Amino acid sequence: MDLLKRDHAPILEDAWDAIDNEARRVLKLNLAGRKLVDFNGPFGWQFAAVNLGRLELLKHQPVAGVSVGRRRVLPLIELRIPITLDMMELDSVARGATDPDLGPVVEAAEKIARAEDSAIFNGYHEAGIRGIIESSPHAPLNLPARGADYPKAIVQAKEILREAGINGPYALAVGPRVYEEISRASEDGYPIRKRIEQQMIDGPIVWAPSIQGAVLMSMRGGDFELTVGQDLSIGYAYHEKHTVELYLTESFTFRVLEPAAAIYLRHEETKPAA
Repeated sequence: MDLLKRDHAPILEDAWDAIDNEARRVLKLNLAGRKLVDFNGPFGWQFAAVNLGRLELLKHQPVAGVSVGRRRVLPLIELRIPITLDMMELDSVARGATDPDLGPVVEAAEKIARAEDSAIFNGYHEAGIRGIIESSPHAPLNLPARGADYPKAIVQAKEILREAGINGPYALAVGPRVYEEISRASEDGYPIRKRIEQQMIDGPIVWAPSIQGAVLMSMRGGDFELTVGQDLSIGYAYHEKHTVELYLTESFTFRVLEPAAAIYLRHEETKPAA
């Protein structure tokens, strides 16, 4: 038995497979940051912090003439979201049902993906995480009102990164509004989305619902680091006569190693997320 305690759950193997597959499907769709930053790990539950390689010198000397420095680290945070499922619905999988109601699994996966991505792009100050948007030294650029004019802003953003010595390939992480506008816009019948991906950034356009606006960022590597202890997993909490409570969990932290490797593009009325 491990910390997830899955062996204690009154859930048949077929039902576990259905739960895991549904969670995996939704996470793959909703996790944006992992597609764009360096992934370090997973290292397991016991991995607690990232070594920053620096010392914080302490003022008090326990013995005269002995200087003391405390090693600086960035602790990982643990996320956990409960999932309550109907026992009879899970048992139906073993009877051959192919459409079990796993709505709570979908909802939990969407939430935890949003939490991870929000930390990556917007930061999470209470956990000591600075996000990509707030770390960028470049002044944000305003997006045009028309999706067909987005390439002009992206060219400008790309030139700013190049002038800062940041080479590509580049990727564009976009919020829901920008994604919709890019997807439906065209110029002389040619899709704007295809033009941006194939002719301008040499990388993907990634749907990132935690962002308002868009972020143009380098994918050359070494600029952004997501460190994972326990990767996204479903564990068992407890059960009653008719229901079982599971949970979706992970532990991670995030670092911006080169702040200049990204630039924020915002809607004119939008300010960068804090």
